[in-house]
Amino acid sequence: MSENINTRADRAGIVSEFRDLHGDIQVASEETKAALLAAMGLEDAPDRPEPELPRWHVCAPGEPVGLVPSGSWQLTREDGSQTEGRGALPELPLGRHLLESGGERCWLLCAPARLPLPRKLWGLMAPLACLRSEAEGGLGSYEDLARLAEGLGPTGAAFLGINPIHAGFLTNPEGFSPYTPSHRRRVAPLYLPTAARAETPGPVLILPEELPARLAALEEEFRAAPPGPGFDEYLRHEGASLHRFATHQALSEKLGAYWDSWPAAYHDPDSPEVAQAAQDLSDRVRFHAWLQYSAEGALSETQRRAQDAGLELGLYLDLAVGTHPHGAETWEDRESFAFGASLGAPPDAFAPQGQNWHLAPFNPVHLIDTGFAALAATLRQQLRFSGALRIDHILGFERAYWVPEGDLPGAYVTMPRDAMLAVARMEAARAGAVIVGEDLGVIPDGLQHALQDSGILGCRLMCFEHTGDPPWYKAPQAYDEGVIASFSSHDLPTWKGWREGREIALRRDLGIIPAEQTEGMFGFRGREVEGIDGATAPYRDGHAPESPEAMASLLAETVSCMVALQVEDILGMESQPNMPGTVWEYPNWRQRLPAGVDEIAASPVLANAARIMKRAGR
Repeated sequence: MSENINTRADRAGIVSEFRDLHGDIQVASEETKAALLAAMGLEDAPDRPEPELPRWHVCAPGEPVGLVPSGSWQLTREDGSQTEGRGALPELPLGRHLLESGGERCWLLCAPARLPLPRKLWGLMAPLACLRSEAEGGLGSYEDLARLAEGLGPTGAAFLGINPIHAGFLTNPEGFSPYTPSHRRRVAPLYLPTAARAETPGPVLILPEELPARLAALEEEFRAAPPGPGFDEYLRHEGASLHRFATHQALSEKLGAYWDSWPAAYHDPDSPEVAQAAQDLSDRVRFHAWLQYSAEGALSETQRRAQDAGLELGLYLDLAVGTHPHGAETWEDRESFAFGASLGAPPDAFAPQGQNWHLAPFNPVHLIDTGFAALAATLRQQLRFSGALRIDHILGFERAYWVPEGDLPGAYVTMPRDAMLAVARMEAARAGAVIVGEDLGVIPDGLQHALQDSGILGCRLMCFEHTGDPPWYKAPQAYDEGVIASFSSHDLPTWKGWREGREIALRRDLGIIPAEQTEGMFGFRGREVEGIDGATAPYRDGHAPESPEAMASLLAETVSCMVALQVEDILGMESQPNMPGTVWEYPNWRQRLPAGVDEIAASPVLANAARIMKRAGR
């Protein structure tokens, strides 16, 4: 039994042991392996002989495929055209093509070997939901985003980055995290502009008031002005997939946000009960389809306005690493995901308890069987509206940490990295876009080299780019070229908060770290601040060491091809947008900015940062 479990786990790519952040070896138990095999649907899978053809193969457009089947073959290109033959395969165009020979199948992933790096440029990161100040009230909107982009244009910025804008849970204000979406191939309609707002807006978004108010305003708009022929054409183009998503949304209004709590007859989108409900709720189905039509149109218009204003890349969007296990995406496309396990991370210094993200992982078995169709479609949808895309936790392209349901510890599952990177290059090449892979954390050997070889940018956070004690910060010339450099991220302290050790105190007060550890952490933070002030000294050109301009001056001088500034730093905010390890203990994703988009665009700090970037050749 043990030998069988271990052999099958090895074959499925479940990593038997790994070295954690502290250097200790962690061994996956047989119980964990059995649970993860079940999540992949392999608990009773029979042993199969090794095939002659690989299940996938990467090649480049216009070059020899590098794979020769021993017998006759049939090739089905992505456009549906077919060729039959023997011996060498013909050169292929960009795309996902299916090779069949001797009863075996192999997906040919034809992508450029490397994406070109962008020129040296810079941009701003901002939280879309929180773009409206307390005085303005309401949720941020695509219109606010477009106005901010137009305000950034004259500064020389090349992009405006935001958190994921995937479709969320309209009927559950508590399910608001942009990184726990309902569907990553649908966009969030709650950012459509309306005059609706909570009655008494405060410094923190009141989601149980803001979300229903905006939805009611959108419904009133839908009733007042019936959509025209453009909407009908959109319905025809999107077809069954959109109808299924809109049906899910309509059912959520009646049965609740998460489909696992629905009556069993409604768990299957192809059931007779669901078909009947779609007819009975046809008006609601049409409304939710219209929301998608309107949101996609608004997002396309925002990207057009951003680029027309002079932002070279326009929007820099963000793809969440996973999807909610009981949202619209898993209801519509059940087979693409593993059930019975969640994405997460092993214990580390950042999260000593380990992390369970409660996100459904792609099932590598089905992903390969379908030629990575779900991954390609997910990337393509984001790249329709952006010039750059960040892939959250791209470490999951190499191996993903799965946490089984129950009390079992997690284990790593090996993913088809080279195939997934090829699909990312393929979709980026189609769109002429930049891809950024968030490669922070416990990084598997070889991943960063694979990203570099692919022309996919990594991430470098200046707050971590030091060695020794007292800390010695990396010189700008020592940064990697093929990365996006920033001071920190939405999960980390702002420039001002970091200098004060604010997140250390917060994590202590919230019980995330023991109080007895904080004295040493505060001491080290003081030495970090001294170190970074020394590092910025040659570049800050008269700006005070504690100023955001001092930090921007060092970032600007790095050799990294992209630099991102965070609007929270431009505005001198102390609080970070998100505190990992918390849900309602901290106002994650809900803290309004203290200034509206016009004030941000007119900020003297932003103007100074723009001059600093221009001086550095960005």
